[in-house]
Amino acid sequence: MRAFGEAILAGASGEELAALPLPESYRAAHVLASDVEMFVGIDSAEKDPRKSLHVSEVALPELAPDEAYVAVMASAINFNTVWSAIFEPLPTFGFLQRLGREGVWGSRHAQDHHVLGSDASGVVVRVGSMVRKWKPGDKVVIHCNYVDDQDPSSHDDSMLASNQRIWGFETNFGGLADLTVVKANQLMPKAAHLSWEEAAVNALCNTTAYRMLLSRNGAVMQQGDRVLIWGASGGLGSYAVQHVLNGGGVPVGIVSSPEKAQLLRQLGVEAVIDRKAAGYRFWLDEHTQDELEWRRLGKDVRALVGDDPEIVFEHPGRQTMGASVFVCKRGGTVVTCAATSGYMVEYDNRHLWMRLKTIKGSHFANYREAWDANQLICEGKVVPTLSVVYPLVEVGEAALRVHHNTHEGKIGVLCLAPHEGLGIDDPELRERVGEERITLFRRLGG
Repeated sequence: MRAFGEAILAGASGEELAALPLPESYRAAHVLASDVEMFVGIDSAEKDPRKSLHVSEVALPELAPDEAYVAVMASAINFNTVWSAIFEPLPTFGFLQRLGREGVWGSRHAQDHHVLGSDASGVVVRVGSMVRKWKPGDKVVIHCNYVDDQDPSSHDDSMLASNQRIWGFETNFGGLADLTVVKANQLMPKAAHLSWEEAAVNALCNTTAYRMLLSRNGAVMQQGDRVLIWGASGGLGSYAVQHVLNGGGVPVGIVSSPEKAQLLRQLGVEAVIDRKAAGYRFWLDEHTQDELEWRRLGKDVRALVGDDPEIVFEHPGRQTMGASVFVCKRGGTVVTCAATSGYMVEYDNRHLWMRLKTIKGSHFANYREAWDANQLICEGKVVPTLSVVYPLVEVGEAALRVHHNTHEGKIGVLCLAPHEGLGIDDPELRERVGEERITLFRRLGG
């Protein structure tokens, strides 16, 4: 893949890229089926992705008619990379085996290695015979909704498809590699004013937040809505606060340090709660929650923004769901997409049914939502929340930071790009958006 990387950096045309021979193998970050028992008996917090993530050559899969090979310039770490690397809540090889039973093209995915990664920026180098919109030389980012568009359940909203999957988590050939294989309907244009690593980190978290808050499939935020956002300086929350601000809402960001609170204020969030300084203890013990603490949180929110939040942006899960349901306004919505602190949640159902609240599940986004969210990135209306960048050979260290939540925003990974700062094609737009705004998380959150 070195020849492709050098050609892209030299400004090669699509025809020149298409003429380069494809390698028989490529460098990729992957886990091995033979390692799935390596963390048995070890507490989740002590499981070390540096021990399970391997970076070495893997065989190049054949290209299906509706797919593209993309030379990956940069990628990113998401929580699903961590889950795959520590084999929780279960090894992802079961996902690959199920996909492997879905015909000849699905069988390619059932390997004894799993290439991870659900974000990427890069350049198309080959397309299958059925691909119409994209061609070699196109600079792209990749969203992670992997769906069979011949299945009727995938239409209207493809996230409801019976065989919907997340690329790089429930499929093989993910983005933490020098090359990836994706369906053509995963491709979107790269923002011309961003570097490869800045463009690579957005799709999964930005699009997830977009669907949760703005789509008709999510909470359908209105102007003036107060939105409580857990982990507001993290990968999901940092995009959520931008969407709330852009849409005329009032974000209430919950963070865990004065530094994170300062970062949010720099982003434009006026109402910020440092939960560690406040000392909330929503659980008295592992079986008992404290409603007095829920009430204290609600009082603190009202003191900042004058009323209960119409929307709660919920993703920690077990630690916070009880509080989220309680503090949400009468008739409001708790929209949830994850459970990073545990998925067996508990809440007082009286506060849900008697106050006509709704819990809304949300999972990534369909192609239209992903495209619209990406357009906001391309126009500079939403900025990347990249805080730190690692080379692919140090992907284990990067995943460990996400596992232990010792970062802000998103962590990028350089693949074919030899160093940071490359790939900016529209410096004029970059200047209009503002270097300080684009690099805010690098300066304050790294």
